[in-house]
Amino acid sequence: MTMLDTLVERNQDFASHHFLKDLPLMPTLRAMVIGCVDPRVDPTLLLGLKLGEAVVIRNVGGRITPGTLQAIGMLRRIAQGEGGNPAGEFHLIVLQHTQCGIAHLEGNPDMLASYFGIGKEGLKAKAVTDPHAAVAVDVAALKANPVLPGNWLVSGLVYDVTTGLVEVVVPPAPLRHAPER
Repeated sequence: MTMLDTLVERNQDFASHHFLKDLPLMPTLRAMVIGCVDPRVDPTLLLGLKLGEAVVIRNVGGRITPGTLQAIGMLRRIAQGEGGNPAGEFHLIVLQHTQCGIAHLEGNPDMLASYFGIGKEGLKAKAVTDPHAAVAVDVAALKANPVLPGNWLVSGLVYDVTTGLVEVVVPPAPLRHAPER
C-alpha cells in the first residue's frame, strides 16, 4: 500500500465517521490562526480545534508576511460575499513555536528579506531566531495594518515543542482602540 493509498483510506474513514455536512463558511469560533507549516505544530490538534471552528493559515515560521496579509484580505472578502460579517467580533491568533526551522534561514538574508517583503537591513527587527519576540513583532504588524477592522482581537502564542504547551505571549486585545469621544 502506498502513502497515497493510506491517505485515501483515511479520508474514506473521515467521510464515513467524522464528516459534517452543511458547515457554514464562517468559522464558528470566529477565529483565524496563523501558524507554521512545521508538521510538529498543527494548530488544529494542539489547540483542540474541531472542523469548522477556525480558519488556519500556515506558512514558514507562522509569520505575518505580505502573502499572509493578502490571504487574510481575500478571506475577509470571501466571507463578505457569503453574507458573513467579518467586521464583527473576530480573533486573529498568531501561533509560533520553539525550535522553528525558520531560524536555520538566518544565514540566507536575501531569501528572508524577500519572504518578508523588506530590505535586508530590516531583518533584525523580524526576530527570526526568537519566537517570543517574533510573536510580538507580528502582532504589532497586524495592529499597524489600517485595512483590518480595528475591533478585531489579536493575540500571540508560542508553542513549546518539548512540552506540548502554549504560552500566551500577547494577550487578546483589539487591533486598535476605538477613538475617545
